[in-house]
Amino acid sequence: MRIGELSERTRTPRRLLRYYEEQGLIVAGRSPNGYRAYDEYNVDRVVQIRGLLDAGLPTRIIKQILPCLDKPRIIHFSDATPEMIATLEFERDRMTERIRCLTRNRDAVADYLDVVRGNNRPAAASEVSATS
Repeated sequence: MRIGELSERTRTPRRLLRYYEEQGLIVAGRSPNGYRAYDEYNVDRVVQIRGLLDAGLPTRIIKQILPCLDKPRIIHFSDATPEMIATLEFERDRMTERIRCLTRNRDAVADYLDVVRGNNRPAAASEVSATS
């Protein structure tokens, strides 16, 4: 697929896709006319990259762990430095805290929606019967 389709399917601007390519996060082939050609595999890869970026991981770390994410239960990372391990532990803990915060906020929004929906429906129904 061409870059426009990948952009559309992943909701990722073309400029970012080119940046991911420059960083070695995704790979594009080239068609005879010079256009980038992406495999279907890149759709999931871009979504994965976006999720990791949203979680706060820098591209240099993402590039190092991407090969491990294809089969997360089979990780052989022979060149992991103590600094890399410390960075990943820090990022994991930071993600865990963000998940807690997001979960708390999601639950608060859900509770609010339950109250709003619960209060609006009966009020609307009583207004209809009062005006009849």
